[in-house]
Amino acid sequence: MITQISEDMIRGSITRAVQDVFKTMLHHDVVFAGASSSLNPDEGAPPLVVTESVPQVVGTVGFIGEANGLIYLYISDEFARRLTGEMLGMTPEEVAAGGDEVVNDAIGEITNMTVGGFKNALCDTGFPCKLTITSILRGSNFSVEPISSATRYNFSVEPISSATRYIFHFNCAGYRLVSDILMKIGD
Repeated sequence: MITQISEDMIRGSITRAVQDVFKTMLHHDVVFAGASSSLNPDEGAPPLVVTESVPQVVGTVGFIGEANGLIYLYISDEFARRLTGEMLGMTPEEVAAGGDEVVNDAIGEITNMTVGGFKNALCDTGFPCKLTITSILRGSNFSVEPISSATRYNFSVEPISSATRYIFHFNCAGYRLVSDILMKIGD
């Protein structure tokens, strides 16, 4: 049995997942724009810092099983509102009237579908796992630090200390998306 998954496989799986969801659900092409180095939290990895004053909507979904982890999908609030309108067939005025809740729901679903595609690739590779519920974080000028235990996020999963972090950047319709993956294989 495979005991590790290569960074190339992780990058390819998240890229396909992002591209498939954005193409199928939103009719947008997404281009891989680069990766930050793999970061191991036990080696003092720095947090992912969103230094732009641009408000962000961050969807998060975990996965548990033979592979455990979290995936954060960072989308600017402006782009999140645009995607919400496109996904739900709403005008910008209707999205504004619906408020943050409708945007959170749409970005939560986009995140869930994206992480679901990534999870399916893990399962196909021999690492069966299941998804956790989606969470949404909003803000600007914040950081997300690597965690030593997924239990901080209120879902039942074994601690994921010694997890590896992968940060991938994508361009879509003139906007930047960031996928931040924290995962560990096995116990």
